[in-house]
Amino acid sequence: MSETSVPSRGASHYAKGTAANMARSMVVIAAITLFVFFVVGRTSSVTPATVDVPGAAQQHATQAQQPFAYPTDLPEGWTATSVRYVRSKGDLLMWNAGYTTPDGQYVSVQQAVDAPQDWINTQTNNGARTGTWTDADGTEWLRRDREGKVQRSLVDDPSGTGELTTLVTGTGSWSQLELFADHLTAVDPAAGSAPSSS
Repeated sequence: MSETSVPSRGASHYAKGTAANMARSMVVIAAITLFVFFVVGRTSSVTPATVDVPGAAQQHATQAQQPFAYPTDLPEGWTATSVRYVRSKGDLLMWNAGYTTPDGQYVSVQQAVDAPQDWINTQTNNGARTGTWTDADGTEWLRRDREGKVQRSLVDDPSGTGELTTLVTGTGSWSQLELFADHLTAVDPAAGSAPSSS
């Protein structure tokens, strides 16, 4: 009994790697990506919980027995977004409280005990030294500016063992960083609660 041979069919026109087919594929992938982005973004968007910076500052200051600082009485429009007490470069424990500015920029305070220059360089993104600024209490801060990465930093690096190095850093303007630094309030590690931020 003879076998009937089926004539072979050539590859589909759409399977050929032409520029037009690749462009169509990219359009389909982009459409799917945008659909997922908007659907997931809308269904999972919730109002973020209030970040308790004073409570976290007091907790970690008591834990570390260090007078960690955070800003109090900032003008309207500043919003606390994060608090952390984590190990950073050089295995240093770092206190960090981050805020968004009224125009959507980011500014944070970062503090570590006995911070070496390498730590400061890393946290400031190796910003160039561009002068100094003196706050309302008479503390002189070093300005460091990383232009390509859009990161400005104020550095208070006191000499002496057991001292806290303080950075005010972010994408905010110099005036925003200076305002933030002027509103920093140190926590009393022995106190039962942090000073009010209202």
